[in-house]
Amino acid sequence: MSDSRKTPADYETALAGSDGAVAAFQHRSRGPLDTVQHFLHGSPTMVPIIVLLISVAVFGMVSNNFFSAFNLSLIMQQVAIVGILAAAQSLVILTAGIDLSIAAVMVMVSVIMGRLSIDYGLPVPLAIAVGLIVGSLTGLLNGILITKVRLPPFITTLGTWNVFLALNYYLSNRETIRSQTLDAEAPLLKVFGERFTLGGAVLTWGVVLMIVIFAVLWYMLNRTAWGRHVYAIGDDKEAAELAGIRTDRTLVSVYVLAGFIAAIAAWASIGRVGSVSPTSFFEANLESITAVVIGGISLFGGRGSILGPMIGALIVGVFNSGLRLAGVDVLWQVFATGWLIILAVAIDQWIRKVSA
Repeated sequence: MSDSRKTPADYETALAGSDGAVAAFQHRSRGPLDTVQHFLHGSPTMVPIIVLLISVAVFGMVSNNFFSAFNLSLIMQQVAIVGILAAAQSLVILTAGIDLSIAAVMVMVSVIMGRLSIDYGLPVPLAIAVGLIVGSLTGLLNGILITKVRLPPFITTLGTWNVFLALNYYLSNRETIRSQTLDAEAPLLKVFGERFTLGGAVLTWGVVLMIVIFAVLWYMLNRTAWGRHVYAIGDDKEAAELAGIRTDRTLVSVYVLAGFIAAIAAWASIGRVGSVSPTSFFEANLESITAVVIGGISLFGGRGSILGPMIGALIVGVFNSGLRLAGVDVLWQVFATGWLIILAVAIDQWIRKVSA
Protein backbone atom coordinates (compact mmCIF):
# COMPACT_ATOMS: atom_id res chain seq x y z
CA MET A 1 0.00 0.00 0.00
CA SER A 2 1.59 3.26 -1.15
CA ASP A 3 1.70 6.36 0.99
CA SER A 4 -0.42 9.14 -0.66
CA ARG A 5 0.83 11.83 1.69
CA LYS A 6 2.91 14.59 0.08
CA THR A 7 5.83 16.37 1.58
CA PRO A 8 6.25 20.19 1.50
CA ALA A 9 8.87 19.68 -1.19
CA ASP A 10 6.23 18.16 -3.49
CA TYR A 11 4.04 21.26 -3.21
CA GLU A 12 6.99 23.56 -3.82
CA THR A 13 7.84 21.59 -6.95
CA ALA A 14 4.25 21.85 -8.24
CA LEU A 15 4.18 25.62 -7.69
CA ALA A 16 7.55 26.23 -9.25
CA GLY A 17 6.12 27.30 -12.61
CA SER A 18 3.10 29.23 -11.33
CA ASP A 19 2.59 32.98 -11.65
CA GLY A 20 4.04 34.82 -8.66
CA ALA A 21 2.55 38.25 -9.40
CA VAL A 22 0.66 39.94 -6.58
CA ALA A 23 -3.08 40.42 -7.20
CA ALA A 24 -4.00 44.02 -8.04
CA PHE A 25 -7.03 45.97 -9.20
CA GLN A 26 -7.01 47.20 -12.73
CA HIS A 27 -6.73 50.97 -12.81
CA ARG A 28 -8.24 52.95 -15.62
CA SER A 29 -7.48 56.52 -16.47
CA ARG A 30 -10.11 59.06 -15.45
CA GLY A 31 -11.50 61.63 -17.81
CA PRO A 32 -12.21 65.22 -16.79
CA LEU A 33 -15.84 64.41 -15.95
CA ASP A 34 -14.85 61.44 -13.79
CA THR A 35 -12.30 63.58 -11.99
CA VAL A 36 -14.93 66.21 -11.18
CA GLN A 37 -17.36 63.51 -10.06
CA HIS A 38 -14.82 61.98 -7.67
CA PHE A 39 -13.86 65.41 -6.33
CA LEU A 40 -17.47 66.35 -5.60
CA HIS A 41 -18.08 62.93 -4.05
CA GLY A 42 -15.29 63.60 -1.58
CA SER A 43 -16.26 67.26 -1.01
CA PRO A 44 -20.07 67.55 -1.31
CA THR A 45 -20.07 71.08 0.14
CA MET A 46 -18.21 72.34 -2.91
CA VAL A 47 -21.36 72.09 -5.06
CA PRO A 48 -23.36 74.72 -3.12
CA ILE A 49 -20.23 76.88 -2.71
CA ILE A 50 -19.68 76.92 -6.49
CA VAL A 51 -23.37 77.68 -7.11
CA LEU A 52 -23.27 80.50 -4.54
CA LEU A 53 -20.16 82.08 -6.07
CA ILE A 54 -21.60 81.88 -9.59
CA SER A 55 -24.92 83.34 -8.39
CA VAL A 56 -23.21 86.24 -6.61
CA ALA A 57 -21.04 86.97 -9.67
CA VAL A 58 -23.97 86.89 -12.11
CA PHE A 59 -26.35 89.02 -10.04
CA GLY A 60 -23.50 91.39 -9.18
CA MET A 61 -23.09 92.10 -12.90
CA VAL A 62 -26.83 92.36 -13.52
CA SER A 63 -27.56 94.81 -10.71
CA ASN A 64 -25.37 97.70 -9.57
CA ASN A 65 -26.87 97.67 -6.06
CA PHE A 66 -26.37 93.96 -5.40
CA PHE A 67 -22.94 94.33 -3.74
CA SER A 68 -24.04 97.17 -1.48
CA ALA A 69 -23.54 96.54 2.22
CA PHE A 70 -27.23 97.15 2.82
CA ASN A 71 -28.37 94.52 0.30
CA LEU A 72 -25.89 91.85 1.40
CA SER A 73 -26.76 92.36 5.06
CA LEU A 74 -30.47 92.27 4.16
CA ILE A 75 -29.97 88.87 2.52
CA MET A 76 -28.35 87.58 5.73
CA GLN A 77 -31.25 88.88 7.80
CA GLN A 78 -33.83 87.32 5.50
CA VAL A 79 -32.30 83.83 5.54
CA ALA A 80 -31.53 83.67 9.28
CA ILE A 81 -34.76 81.99 10.40
CA VAL A 82 -34.92 79.60 7.44
CA GLY A 83 -31.24 78.82 8.01
CA ILE A 84 -31.85 77.87 11.65
CA LEU A 85 -34.76 75.64 10.63
CA ALA A 86 -32.57 74.13 7.89
CA ALA A 87 -29.98 73.23 10.55
CA ALA A 88 -32.63 71.28 12.46
CA GLN A 89 -33.98 69.70 9.27
CA SER A 90 -30.46 68.65 8.26
CA LEU A 91 -30.03 66.51 11.37
CA VAL A 92 -33.17 64.56 10.53
CA ILE A 93 -32.39 64.20 6.83
CA LEU A 94 -28.88 62.93 7.63
CA THR A 95 -30.59 59.94 9.29
CA ALA A 96 -32.59 59.33 6.06
CA GLY A 97 -35.70 60.83 7.66
CA ILE A 98 -37.64 64.06 7.25
CA ASP A 99 -39.50 66.42 9.59
CA LEU A 100 -42.53 68.09 8.02
CA SER A 101 -43.69 69.48 11.37
CA ILE A 102 -40.68 71.65 12.13
CA ALA A 103 -42.13 74.99 10.98
CA ALA A 104 -45.42 74.33 12.79
CA VAL A 105 -43.41 73.65 15.95
CA MET A 106 -41.59 76.95 15.52
CA VAL A 107 -44.78 79.00 15.16
CA MET A 108 -46.55 77.16 17.98
CA VAL A 109 -43.64 77.70 20.37
CA SER A 110 -43.49 81.40 19.48
CA VAL A 111 -47.18 81.66 20.38
CA ILE A 112 -46.55 79.86 23.68
CA MET A 113 -43.68 82.20 24.56
CA GLY A 114 -45.75 85.25 23.70
CA ARG A 115 -48.95 84.16 25.46
CA LEU A 116 -47.18 83.08 28.65
CA SER A 117 -45.35 86.42 28.81
CA ILE A 118 -48.19 88.77 27.85
CA ASP A 119 -51.45 87.06 28.84
CA TYR A 120 -50.31 85.14 31.92
CA GLY A 121 -47.63 87.49 33.21
CA LEU A 122 -44.95 84.81 33.40
CA PRO A 123 -41.39 86.18 33.60
CA VAL A 124 -40.02 86.30 30.07
CA PRO A 125 -36.94 84.09 30.75
CA LEU A 126 -39.24 81.46 32.24
CA ALA A 127 -41.63 81.69 29.27
CA ILE A 128 -38.68 81.21 26.91
CA ALA A 129 -37.52 78.19 28.92
CA VAL A 130 -41.02 76.66 28.74
CA GLY A 131 -41.01 77.21 24.99
CA LEU A 132 -37.65 75.47 24.61
CA ILE A 133 -38.93 72.52 26.65
CA VAL A 134 -42.11 72.29 24.58
CA GLY A 135 -40.05 72.30 21.38
CA SER A 136 -37.91 69.46 22.71
CA LEU A 137 -41.02 67.49 23.70
CA THR A 138 -42.45 67.78 20.20
CA GLY A 139 -39.24 66.24 18.89
CA LEU A 140 -39.49 63.52 21.54
CA LEU A 141 -43.02 62.72 20.36
CA ASN A 142 -41.87 62.41 16.75
CA GLY A 143 -38.89 60.28 17.77
CA ILE A 144 -40.96 57.86 19.85
CA LEU A 145 -43.58 57.43 17.13
CA ILE A 146 -40.83 56.68 14.59
CA THR A 147 -38.63 54.37 16.70
CA LYS A 148 -41.14 52.64 19.01
CA VAL A 149 -44.35 52.59 16.99
CA ARG A 150 -42.28 52.13 13.80
CA LEU A 151 -44.14 54.71 11.75
CA PRO A 152 -42.45 56.19 8.67
CA PRO A 153 -40.93 59.65 9.35
CA PHE A 154 -42.88 61.22 6.48
CA ILE A 155 -46.28 60.05 7.73
CA THR A 156 -45.42 60.70 11.39
CA THR A 157 -44.34 64.30 10.91
CA LEU A 158 -47.13 64.99 8.42
CA GLY A 159 -49.57 63.97 11.14
CA THR A 160 -47.88 65.95 13.90
CA TRP A 161 -47.68 68.96 11.58
CA ASN A 162 -51.48 69.04 11.55
CA VAL A 163 -51.59 68.52 15.33
CA PHE A 164 -49.16 71.35 16.09
CA LEU A 165 -50.82 73.65 13.56
CA ALA A 166 -54.21 73.12 15.18
CA LEU A 167 -52.71 73.72 18.64
CA ASN A 168 -51.09 76.89 17.31
CA TYR A 169 -54.46 78.28 16.21
CA TYR A 170 -56.13 77.16 19.45
CA LEU A 171 -53.51 78.69 21.75
CA SER A 172 -53.34 81.94 19.81
CA ASN A 173 -57.07 82.33 19.18
CA ARG A 174 -55.82 83.37 15.72
CA GLU A 175 -54.76 86.69 17.24
CA THR A 176 -51.45 88.50 16.81
CA ILE A 177 -49.50 90.03 19.68
CA ARG A 178 -48.42 93.40 18.36
CA SER A 179 -44.91 94.81 18.38
CA GLN A 180 -45.87 97.69 20.69
CA THR A 181 -47.14 95.24 23.31
CA LEU A 182 -43.94 93.22 23.16
CA ASP A 183 -41.82 96.36 23.45
CA ALA A 184 -43.69 97.39 26.57
CA GLU A 185 -44.03 94.06 28.37
CA ALA A 186 -41.58 91.51 26.90
CA PRO A 187 -38.72 93.18 24.97
CA LEU A 188 -36.47 90.16 25.56
CA LEU A 189 -38.57 88.18 23.07
CA LYS A 190 -37.39 90.57 20.32
CA VAL A 191 -33.69 90.51 21.22
CA PHE A 192 -32.66 88.57 18.10
CA GLY A 193 -34.21 91.24 15.91
CA GLU A 194 -31.96 93.97 17.31
CA ARG A 195 -29.51 95.38 14.77
CA PHE A 196 -25.84 96.22 15.00
CA THR A 197 -23.33 97.58 12.50
CA LEU A 198 -20.31 95.61 11.32
CA GLY A 199 -18.06 97.20 8.71
CA GLY A 200 -20.88 99.13 7.10
CA ALA A 201 -23.23 96.14 7.10
CA VAL A 202 -26.30 96.15 9.33
CA LEU A 203 -26.86 92.72 10.87
CA THR A 204 -29.15 91.30 13.52
CA TRP A 205 -28.37 89.02 16.43
CA GLY A 206 -30.50 86.42 14.67
CA VAL A 207 -27.79 86.16 11.99
CA VAL A 208 -25.17 85.60 14.70
CA LEU A 209 -27.42 82.97 16.30
CA MET A 210 -27.70 81.11 12.98
CA ILE A 211 -23.91 81.03 12.54
CA VAL A 212 -23.37 79.84 16.13
CA ILE A 213 -25.92 77.02 15.72
CA PHE A 214 -24.25 75.77 12.55
CA ALA A 215 -20.81 75.95 14.19
CA VAL A 216 -21.97 73.92 17.21
CA LEU A 217 -23.68 71.31 15.04
CA TRP A 218 -20.58 71.04 12.84
CA TYR A 219 -18.52 70.22 15.92
CA MET A 220 -21.09 67.69 17.18
CA LEU A 221 -21.32 65.90 13.84
CA ASN A 222 -17.60 65.86 13.04
CA ARG A 223 -15.89 65.62 16.43
CA THR A 224 -18.13 63.40 18.55
CA ALA A 225 -19.18 59.74 18.55
CA TRP A 226 -22.82 60.87 18.43
CA GLY A 227 -22.16 62.61 15.11
CA ARG A 228 -20.54 59.52 13.62
CA HIS A 229 -23.55 57.48 14.74
CA VAL A 230 -25.92 59.91 13.00
CA TYR A 231 -24.07 59.49 9.70
CA ALA A 232 -23.87 55.71 10.15
CA ILE A 233 -27.62 55.43 10.70
CA GLY A 234 -28.36 57.47 7.61
CA ASP A 235 -25.96 55.42 5.51
CA ASP A 236 -27.23 51.99 6.62
CA LYS A 237 -29.36 51.60 9.75
CA GLU A 238 -29.12 47.82 9.86
CA ALA A 239 -25.34 47.87 9.53
CA ALA A 240 -25.20 50.49 12.29
CA GLU A 241 -27.19 48.20 14.57
CA LEU A 242 -24.86 45.29 13.82
CA ALA A 243 -21.94 47.57 14.68
CA GLY A 244 -23.38 48.07 18.15
CA ILE A 245 -24.91 51.53 17.69
CA ARG A 246 -28.12 52.10 19.64
CA THR A 247 -29.96 53.39 16.63
CA ASP A 248 -33.35 54.07 18.24
CA ARG A 249 -31.78 56.04 21.05
CA THR A 250 -29.73 58.11 18.60
CA LEU A 251 -32.75 58.75 16.36
CA VAL A 252 -34.82 59.98 19.30
CA SER A 253 -31.99 62.32 20.33
CA VAL A 254 -31.86 63.70 16.76
CA TYR A 255 -35.57 64.53 16.74
CA VAL A 256 -35.40 66.03 20.24
CA LEU A 257 -32.49 68.23 19.19
CA ALA A 258 -34.34 69.23 16.02
CA GLY A 259 -37.35 70.25 18.12
CA PHE A 260 -35.11 72.23 20.47
CA ILE A 261 -33.53 74.11 17.56
CA ALA A 262 -37.00 74.80 16.14
CA ALA A 263 -37.87 76.35 19.51
CA ILE A 264 -34.78 78.55 19.30
CA ALA A 265 -35.92 79.55 15.81
CA ALA A 266 -39.29 80.47 17.35
CA TRP A 267 -37.59 82.91 19.71
CA ALA A 268 -35.53 84.37 16.86
CA SER A 269 -38.59 84.63 14.59
CA ILE A 270 -40.33 86.94 17.06
CA GLY A 271 -37.46 89.38 16.72
CA ARG A 272 -37.42 89.02 12.95
CA VAL A 273 -41.16 89.67 12.49
CA GLY A 274 -41.46 92.05 15.44
CA SER A 275 -44.65 90.37 16.66
CA VAL A 276 -46.12 87.00 17.57
CA SER A 277 -48.31 85.85 14.71
CA PRO A 278 -49.90 82.39 14.30
CA THR A 279 -49.61 82.73 10.51
CA SER A 280 -45.98 83.86 10.22
CA PHE A 281 -43.41 81.87 8.21
CA PHE A 282 -46.13 79.85 6.53
CA GLU A 283 -43.73 78.46 3.89
CA ALA A 284 -40.71 78.05 6.18
CA ASN A 285 -41.01 74.26 6.21
CA LEU A 286 -40.57 73.90 2.46
CA GLU A 287 -37.93 76.62 2.44
CA SER A 288 -35.87 74.77 5.06
CA ILE A 289 -36.01 71.55 3.02
CA THR A 290 -35.05 73.55 -0.07
CA ALA A 291 -31.98 74.93 1.73
CA VAL A 292 -30.98 71.43 2.84
CA VAL A 293 -31.32 69.93 -0.64
CA ILE A 294 -29.52 72.80 -2.38
CA GLY A 295 -26.89 72.65 0.36
CA GLY A 296 -25.78 69.19 -0.74
CA ILE A 297 -27.19 66.96 2.00
CA SER A 298 -28.52 63.80 0.40
CA LEU A 299 -32.21 63.06 0.89
CA PHE A 300 -31.20 59.41 1.17
CA GLY A 301 -29.23 60.16 4.35
CA GLY A 302 -25.69 59.57 5.52
CA ARG A 303 -23.97 62.10 3.29
CA GLY A 304 -23.33 65.84 3.31
CA SER A 305 -21.93 68.61 5.50
CA ILE A 306 -24.01 70.52 8.03
CA LEU A 307 -22.52 73.75 6.66
CA GLY A 308 -24.11 73.06 3.26
CA PRO A 309 -27.67 74.05 4.28
CA MET A 310 -26.45 77.46 5.51
CA ILE A 311 -24.92 77.99 2.07
CA GLY A 312 -28.13 76.64 0.52
CA ALA A 313 -30.19 79.20 2.43
CA LEU A 314 -27.83 81.93 1.22
CA ILE A 315 -28.22 80.71 -2.38
CA VAL A 316 -32.01 81.04 -2.14
CA GLY A 317 -31.59 84.48 -0.56
CA VAL A 318 -29.17 85.58 -3.27
CA PHE A 319 -31.51 84.36 -6.03
CA ASN A 320 -34.53 86.11 -4.53
CA SER A 321 -32.60 89.35 -3.95
CA GLY A 322 -30.88 89.31 -7.34
CA LEU A 323 -34.06 88.60 -9.28
CA ARG A 324 -35.95 91.23 -7.30
CA LEU A 325 -33.30 93.88 -8.00
CA ALA A 326 -33.41 92.87 -11.66
CA GLY A 327 -37.15 93.56 -11.70
CA VAL A 328 -38.19 89.92 -12.15
CA ASP A 329 -41.70 89.05 -11.00
CA VAL A 330 -42.06 87.02 -7.78
CA LEU A 331 -43.66 84.23 -9.81
CA TRP A 332 -40.41 83.66 -11.69
CA GLN A 333 -38.42 83.76 -8.45
CA VAL A 334 -40.39 80.74 -7.28
CA PHE A 335 -39.91 79.20 -10.74
CA ALA A 336 -36.12 79.60 -10.47
CA THR A 337 -36.07 78.12 -6.95
CA GLY A 338 -37.96 75.07 -8.20
CA TRP A 339 -35.35 74.43 -10.87
CA LEU A 340 -32.61 74.89 -8.29
CA ILE A 341 -34.10 72.06 -6.23
CA ILE A 342 -34.37 69.76 -9.26
CA LEU A 343 -30.79 70.55 -10.29
CA ALA A 344 -29.50 69.94 -6.75
CA VAL A 345 -31.16 66.51 -6.53
CA ALA A 346 -29.92 65.58 -10.02
CA ILE A 347 -26.34 66.49 -9.05
CA ASP A 348 -26.67 64.48 -5.84
CA GLN A 349 -27.83 61.43 -7.81
CA TRP A 350 -24.94 61.81 -10.22
CA ILE A 351 -22.37 62.12 -7.42
CA ARG A 352 -23.75 59.05 -5.63
CA LYS A 353 -23.10 56.97 -8.76
CA VAL A 354 -19.36 57.62 -8.58
CA SER A 355 -17.37 54.61 -9.79
CA ALA A 356 -14.30 53.26 -8.09
